[in-house]
Amino acid sequence: MKMIEDAMGSVGNILRSTISLGMAIAVAFLIVDILFGAQTNIVANLTTVIKSFVTQGVVGLIALIVFISMFNRS
Repeated sequence: MKMIEDAMGSVGNILRSTISLGMAIAVAFLIVDILFGAQTNIVANLTTVIKSFVTQGVVGLIALIVFISMFNRS
């Protein structure tokens, strides 16, 4: 049982590291877009994601809350 817990902890750590790296890259791309214009198109992509949450009404709002709470936990 200890081995399974260790494996799950390792997988969790890898996922947290990957998400942190992705967030850092997204912030870097956002800065590049702000400074040099639409080079990476991340602003348009974020706008599309946010619009997809908004157009779904209450279900989208609940999904957005769950999504944000998952980010805040890691």
